[in-house]
Amino acid sequence: MKLGVLTVLLSDMSVRDAMAFLAKEGVQSVEIGCGGFPGKAHCNPEELLKDEKALEEFKDAIYSNGLEISALACHGNPVHPDKEIAKQYHDDFINAILLAEKLGVEKIIAFSGCPGDSPDSKYPNWVTCPWPEDFLKILDYQWNEVLVPYWKETGKFALEHGVTKICFEMHPGFCVYNPETLLRLRAEVGEVIGANFDPSHLIWQGMDPVEAIRELGDAIYHVHGKDVRIDEANVKKNGVLDTKHYGDVLNRAWVFRTMGYGNDYKLWKDMISMLKTVGYDDVISIEHEDSLMSPQEGLRKAISFLKEVLVFEKPGAMWWA
Repeated sequence: MKLGVLTVLLSDMSVRDAMAFLAKEGVQSVEIGCGGFPGKAHCNPEELLKDEKALEEFKDAIYSNGLEISALACHGNPVHPDKEIAKQYHDDFINAILLAEKLGVEKIIAFSGCPGDSPDSKYPNWVTCPWPEDFLKILDYQWNEVLVPYWKETGKFALEHGVTKICFEMHPGFCVYNPETLLRLRAEVGEVIGANFDPSHLIWQGMDPVEAIRELGDAIYHVHGKDVRIDEANVKKNGVLDTKHYGDVLNRAWVFRTMGYGNDYKLWKDMISMLKTVGYDDVISIEHEDSLMSPQEGLRKAISFLKEVLVFEKPGAMWWA
């Protein structure tokens, strides 16, 4: 396995300074934001696709520091019911594919997106229950008329340009938010669709991340190192669905934390072991979204924690068996 970082947390640095900093900290691989919610601070595909010199400088900033690119990150909602918003996210994703082709990168991290409840909607509509029956009609429209057709077409385009793995982060608010919905879309679209396994979103929904890894198996294409702390006192009062601001740490049901501040070594070691067991032996990419720590302090603590739990070497022959 390899230690990676989603570099968005260092957006205040130039790409060259950020890569030098990460290499010094012992990071081996980087996930680069290039559109959608992660932004384009280190990588604007539209510009790099037009400027060969700038592209070579971008590559040199990474490779001269001994780093590799695990994936490009372009999380967005390309099936947003507002056509202008959808087009912005779609164009970002297409440009990410074209840049990945030039870089020889096979993975793009994304969200499935969430449509509205009808062609006339203005905002996405995330359905969480089957009753009243209106919700099932919404789901039928979202999946069969929007989501599946969009990703079949976009997945085909990706494969034609060397991107073999579209890695969906299973995130509430979007149609793919758990293993069941991920595997459903994968069955509909094909193996170009897989998971960016971020345990934090699954844990706060009540899932066991180790069992989720077992369920997903070889559909896991990329993994985020991100933790979450559940405040049991607040959950007992109001449940886990929470619309309060992420900064309201005291009153929220859960908050994202730096690795080790939400769950202990045992859970993370169990997750790493299960990842190895199902055949994932690739990058764990740290995503820092801890409101109680500065980006650099949180990142350094996460790097130290992850170095302890990762299995870096191949096991070799079982000499005792």
